[in-house]
Formats: sequence, structure tokens, C-alpha cells
Amino acid sequence: MKTVMKKLLAACSLAAGLALASGAQAETVRFWYHFDNPDNPMSKLVEKFQTQNPGIKIEAKNIPWNSYYDNLYTSIVGGNAPDAAMVKLFAQPRLVEMGALEPIGDRLEKWAGKADLLDNLLTLNKGPDGQQYYLPIQYVVLYLYYRPDLFKAAGLEPPKTCEEFLNAAKTLTKAPDQYGFGFRGGKGGWDQWGTFVFPKGAKFEKGGLTTPEAIAANQWLIDLHRVHKVFPPSAPNDGFQEILGAFKGGKTAMTIHHIGSSADIVKALGDKVSAAPVPKCGEKAWTSYGDESLAVFSSSSAKDAAWKWISFLAEGENNVLFNQATGQLTVTKSGSKNWKLHEQRFVDATVASLPFAAVLPQTSATADFVNTVWPTTMQRALTGQISAEQMMKEIETLLASQ
Repeated sequence: MKTVMKKLLAACSLAAGLALASGAQAETVRFWYHFDNPDNPMSKLVEKFQTQNPGIKIEAKNIPWNSYYDNLYTSIVGGNAPDAAMVKLFAQPRLVEMGALEPIGDRLEKWAGKADLLDNLLTLNKGPDGQQYYLPIQYVVLYLYYRPDLFKAAGLEPPKTCEEFLNAAKTLTKAPDQYGFGFRGGKGGWDQWGTFVFPKGAKFEKGGLTTPEAIAANQWLIDLHRVHKVFPPSAPNDGFQEILGAFKGGKTAMTIHHIGSSADIVKALGDKVSAAPVPKCGEKAWTSYGDESLAVFSSSSAKDAAWKWISFLAEGENNVLFNQATGQLTVTKSGSKNWKLHEQRFVDATVASLPFAAVLPQTSATADFVNTVWPTTMQRALTGQISAEQMMKEIETLLASQ
């Protein structure tokens, strides 16, 4: 009888193993991400993970950036959120308010990969309630891209102040063939705007955007387009692809982005591109700390499997491979030691910008500002539909409502 039972148990185990191997009984993790780069390693990472974890199947979906958060919020409200996804800090307050995020603090404490994360990243990513919901996956700091060949021909140096920036932008504008600066007036451009507005007295807080200093700073920025005409005419609607394409194609002499764009730009321009910290406007400079993290959603029925997947992406060589596609910087100490994905001049510009890099306050207003209010008001201000003051008052209305 015992022999029969042993054979029966063995047969059941074999059948279960075969079923798992075929994926028939694998636990599925639905994962959303956004990659602009067509050279996408996600399939390699999924294959590697599934080989190591045969009981888990990853369904990875690349969502276009322009509709990413609209789709994410809609899926959460509709009860169809992914199990895990890439997320940014500006969205965290709203996601916490919605009860959409699963705390991962306990899992982090038990995770062997925690010791390999770069110092301070977990602190930067803490939720507004002090809990840990985000696992860092990459980071960048925005800086100024410029064309050294055009600057040299015009007898200019990279601008260190807003006054020098304006002079360079006007000098290098040769409309309609060339413009001084590629401004991102569509979604995602708030951090370019912040570079010129926040150091001059504007503050992202109640009452901080409608002071005379803040309104004057916004007027200065809008005048770059409407008065000095140093932006391409398409600037009010330009997104990431447009500003990058214009810079690579010689349509603009300067733009602001991060190291993630450097490899693509170097392919197009070679040595005819360099980088410097953004100009100081007044007494200080301001630039955006660019984050990207991973989160598990509270509605997931596969939380443990989702955690295994996101922690896998944040580890050592997996994280390096991930960032080979995004072009951003690894979050690991081990990967940083021999980082060869970017040329040194872009790494230097990133490091030199860190002392004045900042993030917006983690409030629910931030998500609305970044995703909706800023792009709609900025586009209307650039096209003359509203004034600089009206734009700031509309943003202030958002802040006052929180």
C-alpha cells in the first residue's frame, strides 16, 4: 500500500511540475511600463525571470507615455489595475490617496538587494505618510544640452545665468531654420519651465505662484516664445519626441533633458553635442530630480509574485540591462562601479547638477499639476489665450483646493 501511495504521490508531483512548466497553472503578474526606446530588453528580462521562477508568468505591457497615467488612473478606478507598474514620485500622493498602493516596507527589509541600492534613494522615494511604496528602478537629473559647434561659431560660452541664456538663445535663433531653444510645451515639460521660474521666486505652494516675483518669472519664460521667438513655433504642443528630434536635426541649439537622451543624441550629432548644468536664474539654480520606481498595487491577487518581479528588476545586472534601454542611471552600487552606458561629459553634467536638484512636494495637487493643469495652462499662455498672471492663478486655484 505504501509503495502504491508513493508512486501515486510521485505521479501527482510530476503532473503538477509538467503543468507549471507549460505555464498552465502559472501565477500571472500583469506589469505596465513605458519605454520610448525601441531597443527594448523587456522580453529578455521576462524570459530570464520566468526561467528562474517557473511558477510565475509575466505579462509586460508597454504603455505610451502621453497616455500612461490616464490609463493607469482609469484602470484603478475601473477595478482593472495591473499587479505592478512603473511609477513616478509626482503620482505617489494621488495613488496613496486612492488606496491603490501596497506597502512594501516589510518586504524591503527582508530583501537581499536592499544593501546594493544607492544611498538615499529609498528616503527620496518615501510616501507622503512615511511608508515605503516605491522601489527605485532608475534616476536622472535634468541638465542643459547644447551645440558646442554653434556656440563656438557665434563666440558664445555655455550659459551660466538666465541673462546669458537669453543672449545665447537670441543669437542662435535663425528662424525659420534654427531656434535657440527647444521648449517642451506639452506633457512632461513642467520641469523645463521650473528651471526658469522656481529660482526667481515662484514656489509650488499655496500663495507661492501669484506673488509679483512669481508672475514676473513666468512672464519672462513666456516672452522667450512670444516676444523673443527663440522657441520653434511648434513649442506649445511639443513633447519629448519633438524636442529631441528638433535638437538632433539641428533645428534647435539648446534643450533641457537628462542623460537618458544622450546616446540617441550622440548617434545623430557625435561630438557636436555637449552638456552643462542649467543656468542660474537670480541667486540660485533649480533642476528636476528625475525618478522612476516600481510599485505593487493593493488590488493585486498576486502580490508576492509581483514583488518578486519588481525586486528582480532592481537587482544588479538586471537593473543594468533595464537601464540600457531607458538610458537612465542604475540604482545599484554594483552596477554603478563600471558604468559605461554614457559618455563622461553627460555623467559630469548630472553629478554637477545634483546639489540643486529637487522634486515637487508630495501632495495630491502635484499629480494634477504635472499631468493636466500645467500642460493645458502652459499651452494657452504660449499661444496668447491667457496671460502669465492668469496661468499662475489657475495653478494657484489647484493648490488652494488641496
